[in-house]
Amino acid sequence: MPAFSRPLALLLCAASALPASALTSIKMAYLAEARISSNPLANLDELPEDLGRAGAQLAISDNNTTGKFLQQRFELAASSVAHGASASEMLAAVQKSGSQFVILDVSAAAIERLKSHPAFGRYTWFNSSAPDDRLRQSGCRPNLLHTLPSRAMQADALAQYLATRRWQKWFLVTGPRAEDRLYADAIRRAAKRFGGRIVSEKVWNYGHDARRTAQGEVPVFTQVGDYDVLIVADESGDFGDYLSYRTWLPRPVAGTQGLVASGWHASAEQWGAVQLQNRFQRQSKRPMQAQDYAAWAAVRSIGEAASRTGSNDGSKLAAYIHSPAFELAGFKGRTLSYRSWNGQLRQPMMVAQARSLVSLSPQDGFLHPKTDLDSLGFDEPEVKCK
Repeated sequence: MPAFSRPLALLLCAASALPASALTSIKMAYLAEARISSNPLANLDELPEDLGRAGAQLAISDNNTTGKFLQQRFELAASSVAHGASASEMLAAVQKSGSQFVILDVSAAAIERLKSHPAFGRYTWFNSSAPDDRLRQSGCRPNLLHTLPSRAMQADALAQYLATRRWQKWFLVTGPRAEDRLYADAIRRAAKRFGGRIVSEKVWNYGHDARRTAQGEVPVFTQVGDYDVLIVADESGDFGDYLSYRTWLPRPVAGTQGLVASGWHASAEQWGAVQLQNRFQRQSKRPMQAQDYAAWAAVRSIGEAASRTGSNDGSKLAAYIHSPAFELAGFKGRTLSYRSWNGQLRQPMMVAQARSLVSLSPQDGFLHPKTDLDSLGFDEPEVKCK
């Protein structure tokens, strides 16, 4: 064995020889709310049962890879509650984990219920599944962090790319669901910020199942005059996939279908992303999705804080995560950190179509006094809660 490799070999052997009882335990909880199936039209990609949780599990493995050299062991206790569960029911599930850190795979309504409970302040919560802007703009809390990008971040990332293409005239089609209207609101805000002009708006009112009638309905529905791009707000996938290639004018489709901005995409390969993708594929036998990445980032944030502070004290770890010193390597070419004003993880956004990464936002030329990453989503002056 070469002389330079002996110290490393000794370190590896020593670390692997440590009994589990000698390691400092750092516990986390993963709380999932039962999902309501939406029966998307295409129905080609079933929603994985372990969506989100699989990302958290991979991050536990990543944390332990480093943690064994620092005599740290990371544990994840996963629990689930019924859809619409009360705050007391959710907190009872969390308390069993014995952790101060909770990764939330629940709806925005569930987070609102939790926030109203007196015990909410005892924990540090990571929202990895609710994109709702109100949680970041008016309903933020000091101990509530968000690793999933908000709808505002999604819309801003898309709008920046459309601006670089000079596709400034937008036709906005909104679905009938409440979340569709929220996404449409984010698109309207992004248009004002980045020079987009919504020249026409319509609400999809043909019902959900357009498979047999889209060929005839979509061309008629999209006769609205000239525009550069059709932006669809259909978060549940009820009809948006049936707009492409059927519009009256030959125009691209973007938004929740077509060209989409999200926190992660399965085609990402640069900056070491392919290694993360491969590890996830080996573990879960499927590609990593945006919610998986958000849960991974939450667990890795705790792991990064533990390795930097050498502590398992929840208060110290939370303080470090909130501090300006915190940085997370997120396989996006930039280090990630949390905004002090609303707890949102600042991060580049992937602008992609179904099978390829098209671009990364923020786009070149969109400047900010501190960091261009804060050109995506709600900036400090726009946030009502302090």
